[in-house]
Amino acid sequence: MEAALSHLQAVTLSAPAESLESYRLPKEPTRHPAADFELHLVPTRTTTVPAPSATLEWDDVRPREDSETATRVVNVIVAFFGLIVAAPLMLIVALLVRLTSRGPVIYTQTRVGVDRRYNRSYEYDRRINDQGGKPFKMYKFRSMVIDSEKDGRAVWAERKDPRATPIGRVLRQTRLDELPQLYNVLRGDMNIVGPRPERPSIFAELRQNIPQYHMRQRVRPGITGWAQVNQQYDGCLDDVKRKVSYDLEYIGRRSVREDLRIMSMTIPVMIRHTGW
Repeated sequence: MEAALSHLQAVTLSAPAESLESYRLPKEPTRHPAADFELHLVPTRTTTVPAPSATLEWDDVRPREDSETATRVVNVIVAFFGLIVAAPLMLIVALLVRLTSRGPVIYTQTRVGVDRRYNRSYEYDRRINDQGGKPFKMYKFRSMVIDSEKDGRAVWAERKDPRATPIGRVLRQTRLDELPQLYNVLRGDMNIVGPRPERPSIFAELRQNIPQYHMRQRVRPGITGWAQVNQQYDGCLDDVKRKVSYDLEYIGRRSVREDLRIMSMTIPVMIRHTGW
């Protein structure tokens, strides 16, 4: 797999440099102050999961320590066999991307990963810049035209993004553009299931606007997740807040059974072109 990616990476386009000033949050819809959305606490040991509209606010959410090893093993096994099964499909997708638009087949982008330091206290923190987690290079099949972000300005992705190529629209609707991230799972950057990773500049802005946002980084980010099977593309800050609430619900009750359940729920989402 490493050799295959290296071959495709010969034409890989690196993401443009970003800055906090270059990112603009989508405008929030006009609404009455009393209707403002709040993140809520959901009991972690329930058989049915309430929508994020309970009565208690999120305070602190931590993954169970005994869930880390088991969920990681399952995610690696699924990713390994997933790559084997999906290899022919990935080859077809790579050829279609290559033949239908100018630019690289594989697109790489820096994303913020898991934060292993959240439960540790240090008298002296040697980090000059706290990015909220360990940055890593995430792989995707290119679904947009090259130079889709002018002047390095991060642009909020839309459900029907005009920057998408014809084949890219299909890849984004079916989520096939995410298949190369199975390699990220094997590398240890991601799991199959977890909160979706975000770009450093966008992460910094969202962390300032959503106090609970940093808690998402307490587990490895995922290709799919509880938020992705429950909600569509983000359209405003309120949408992000709801997704954060779903992510925190997942972290609080994470287990092998929960991961397998979300994986099975992802397949209908891909077929119906919903979620994410």
